[in-house]
Amino acid sequence: MIKSMTGFGRSEYCDGKRNIIVEVRSVNHRYSDINIKMSRRYSFAEERLKSIVREVARRGKIDLSIMVENLTEDDTTVKLNTVLAKQYYDNLKELQQNFSLTGDITLSLLATLPDVLKAVPDVEDEEEIFKSLSVPVREAVEKLDEMRTQEGEKLAEDILMRADMISDMAEKISERAPQVVQFYKDKLQERIADLLGSAAEVPEDRIALEAALFADKSNITEELVRLNSHICQLKQIISQSNQPDGRRLDFLVQEMNREANTIGSKANDIVITNYVVEIKSEIEKIREQVQNIE
Repeated sequence: MIKSMTGFGRSEYCDGKRNIIVEVRSVNHRYSDINIKMSRRYSFAEERLKSIVREVARRGKIDLSIMVENLTEDDTTVKLNTVLAKQYYDNLKELQQNFSLTGDITLSLLATLPDVLKAVPDVEDEEEIFKSLSVPVREAVEKLDEMRTQEGEKLAEDILMRADMISDMAEKISERAPQVVQFYKDKLQERIADLLGSAAEVPEDRIALEAALFADKSNITEELVRLNSHICQLKQIISQSNQPDGRRLDFLVQEMNREANTIGSKANDIVITNYVVEIKSEIEKIREQVQNIE
């Protein structure tokens, strides 16, 4: 079945060292656009995490948010910058001498100066961290996929219902079309009689020729056949496909609208025109739904 491009998934995971919260959201997009928001210290895992998302969601704008709370200090190292500390000390000594200042330059003072002591994330085992990140990411993406699938089922039901409505109206147009030529022929005879009088005789073969020319210009058989073919393809894709077919469906809807426009312009019949207006209305509703399909 088809899938929607709209969905949400959330997951939490704790590996003993860190608590990880993952949220993933997706909306409509023409292509695949995956954005990951997380701490820069885990940027080494970004492309691999995107691959996990692509396994399930192959089209749409997807925002993945990863929040990591460290529960231990095992992955943090405090580093001393002795070069910077010496520069601070030398500069403070120079200030003291130049301005005849009193006071001691103590350890507590140096330790509080910027970047003398700095806590640096110690990310050494990247594979271990990736495995921890991938667990909640996979679970969140699975939940996203479930929501997209459920929404896709609703979209499919609505599109199939409207496709059936279009098929019914196309059938009514097909039944109506042969009568249009006869109506034209009768109307032609009436107009000739009004203009020339009832006593005037017009060759029947002349009227038949005019009717034949009209029938050829207003013939919509090919358009109806193509319209029904597009509807069959639409139903087949929605009912049987497991691929991201939003683009194919969008193309089919455009072709359906093209055939409807041609039928309306060629029919020369108010009844058929009214059916075409209804068909185009349903096609537009299908088009709006298709925009949300992966």
